[in-house]
Order: sequence, then structure tokens, then C-alpha cells
Amino acid sequence: MLFVQLIYEFFKTGLFSFGGGYATLPFLYHISETYGWFTSKQLSDMIAVSTITPGPLGVNVATFAGFMTSGILGAFIATTAVILPSYIIVIIVFKLLEKFRQNKHVQSAIYALKPAGCGLLTAVGVQIFRENVTNIWAVILFLGLLVLTFKANRDPLIYLGISAVWGVVIGFCHLI
Repeated sequence: MLFVQLIYEFFKTGLFSFGGGYATLPFLYHISETYGWFTSKQLSDMIAVSTITPGPLGVNVATFAGFMTSGILGAFIATTAVILPSYIIVIIVFKLLEKFRQNKHVQSAIYALKPAGCGLLTAVGVQIFRENVTNIWAVILFLGLLVLTFKANRDPLIYLGISAVWGVVIGFCHLI
């Protein structure tokens, strides 16, 4: 029964999460709350690790979540289930590409999905912020990097490096 639930939830996640790996996050939070396969803190940790490891975020998190629930077989099932809808859709779209390219209704539907995706990502961003920004130093770092982002257009790895050094320094200060 657990494998059927894994297939259902991750197939649904793969099917309805338009816009990349971060679009899977609302579904993953729902899975966390509904089944308790992983906590929201574990999900935040999975997101952090998945952003620095190769591969799409949604697939990495699905693999980890599957592993947490049922070991290697669960990881394989969850990963396959989250990838399968995209695979099927790409094959169908490829076969009908010319027809879709000229269809105004399809172009309108895709255009209409963009604000919905932005809204979902904003909601998840706010939730992640509330769960992880727990002290004044994290708020200062966030505001500083936000200002820096608008003032200087730099590679995102610079911000990641600054955050990592900041985290090590603050963590070290708490140990002392």
C-alpha cells in the first residue's frame, strides 16, 4: 500500500508542478503534512542539499523522500513516479508539436499558468523563510543579500558562498 501511495503522490507532483523543481515544493509540503513521511524541517534540509547537488530539485527531493519512506526501492519508485508524467507529456507534445505551436488556446493556457506558478513559488518562499529565518542574524543576512542583489548583478554562487561563510561564522560563535 505504501508503494501505491508513493506512486500516486509523486506522479501527481510530477504531473501538476509546472515551472521547474521549485514548483514541486507545494506538493512536497502537502505530502509532508498528509503522510508524515518527512518533517517540514527535513524537507527544508532536502531542499538545501538538493540545490547544491547535480540534478533537478524536484527529482532529488523525491528520491530522498522515497528513500526515507522505503529505502532504495522507495527512492526508485518516487523518482520514477515524479519523472514519468513529464516523460509522457514530452512524447505527446513532440508528436503534436506543429499543431500546438500554432494553437492560440494552448498559448493562452501557458500564458495563464505563469502567474499561478509565481504565486505558488511565493507562498513556498514565505513558508521556507518563516521556518528557517529564526534569529536577527539571519534577517540581517537576508536583507543584506537582498540589497546586494538589486545593487550588483552577480553570479548566484557568490551569494551562496557569502551565506555559507556567514552560517559557519554564526554557528562557530554559538559554540563558543
